[in-house]
Amino acid sequence: MIQITLAVTGSISAYKAADITSQLGKLGYTVSILMTEAASHFITPLTLQVLSKNPVTLDIMEEPWPDKVNHIEIAKKTNLFLVAPATANTIAKLANGLADNMVTATALALPSHVKKVIAPAMNTKMYENPLTQHNLERLKQFGWEIIEPREAVLACGDHGTGALADINTIIEKVKEIINEKTI
Repeated sequence: MIQITLAVTGSISAYKAADITSQLGKLGYTVSILMTEAASHFITPLTLQVLSKNPVTLDIMEEPWPDKVNHIEIAKKTNLFLVAPATANTIAKLANGLADNMVTATALALPSHVKKVIAPAMNTKMYENPLTQHNLERLKQFGWEIIEPREAVLACGDHGTGALADINTIIEKVKEIINEKTI
């Protein structure tokens, strides 16, 4: 069984993680969910738990197994790590090796063979900022695949690039990676 770990960060498009989770589950993948605290303000962990049929991990200090470290165990079981939506904050943390929450700590603990995919979602100015672009390039250098955001009217009312890629685009990319890698 292929284990996909879906990491959800604090973007308004976090609600779309429900559809991503549901579609991946319907394809027969096991989906585990990690969330940042900010993500839990946009969508509840319970929603994603019901859809994934797995516990949602939010708190890096929560250790359900007395003989194991949670983020290490999750990383060991992961075949594909998907961050969707990915905020500028999380992208910066990942690009610089910071591990201060469940998403970033698990990402840092992933074995080198695990495929890592990120789908940015943020305001156009944030997305186009040279720092964000530098961080995305850095992630590419470390083997991350980027699912580019789309152009749309954003939640703030601005029009431009920064909206989370269409769900079908994300699902198709995941299927493509799994098929080519034969995880």
